[in-house]
Amino acid sequence: MTVEVQSSVTEKATASNDKSKVIFEVKDLHLHYLTRFGNKIPAVSGVSFTINKGEILGIAGESGCGKSTLVNGCMGLFIPPLHPTSGDVLVAGESIMNRSPADVRKNVLGRKVAMIPQGAFNSLNPTRKIKDFAADMISSHEKGSNKKEIYERLRNRFKTIGMDESILNSYPIQITAGMRQRSVIAISTLLNPQMVIADEPTSALDVTTQKAVIKMIFDLLEKDIFSSMIFITHELPLLRHVADHIAVMYAGEFVEVGTTEQLIFDPRHPYTKALMGSMLSAEPGQKQKKPVAIEGAPPNLANPIQGCRFAERCPVARKECHVNKQEIRIVGERQVRCDYAN
Repeated sequence: MTVEVQSSVTEKATASNDKSKVIFEVKDLHLHYLTRFGNKIPAVSGVSFTINKGEILGIAGESGCGKSTLVNGCMGLFIPPLHPTSGDVLVAGESIMNRSPADVRKNVLGRKVAMIPQGAFNSLNPTRKIKDFAADMISSHEKGSNKKEIYERLRNRFKTIGMDESILNSYPIQITAGMRQRSVIAISTLLNPQMVIADEPTSALDVTTQKAVIKMIFDLLEKDIFSSMIFITHELPLLRHVADHIAVMYAGEFVEVGTTEQLIFDPRHPYTKALMGSMLSAEPGQKQKKPVAIEGAPPNLANPIQGCRFAERCPVARKECHVNKQEIRIVGERQVRCDYAN
């Protein structure tokens, strides 16, 4: 399956970015978990996509669909029991797969691919000031850097992104949740990575703070502090304000991929429709709709699945859906993993 994310420039990204330059590419990625009994549990199956400079790809799906596992694979970070099965991940044409953990931590994480975690408070050391935590991160990648130079660099970065430099002298407990999250974003992008992966960075924040964090992300992208982004969330409507394209994930597979407008206002896959219908949304045409829960539960990936992975929960499933494996196909200008979507 190949998901080509190659849109034109949107208002979210500046025209100065060269949108024809491929920054990030995932090729037929398969990941599995290895149980203590030696059994392989497939967690991500055949995911492929390409992201150009200046673009943001949103990935949505309910808890347990494989989003966070995919994030680890996209960073080349495989901590047992997670293992790569096959496929490749390339940043600016360079593979980050099959490298030692030490090599990944030194030369990939932070430099090529950076992650913005979900819980900022859990990511910061409560006994260290923000500036000291950031200094440790920089010195671990750039040997020989002295603290005076690092602190000056931090002050300049915080000033560039409109944050008060006094935050640098604070402990995490002394600042608000929003400031902690913004500090983590600033620290994560200090080395100007090419790709940033944000794993539900706004889920624990109120609406006003979410808006400030998203604005900060756009500012960093416009200033070319990082080149492109993957934005992970379970809130599909949120992606309308963030992403150029959206990929909806279910049971380790992408089931629908298209532009943001297509998936928010005209979803085609039954799961995408159900996901949108299960959420409160302030979008035009969606406000008056009462949320409807998705019946059932995702399949157990430890057991072989013969047909469509969503068939047991799909309200329009046919007999064939339980037998025939669904492949990605082009429907209009999007990709859908359903033989009966139109």
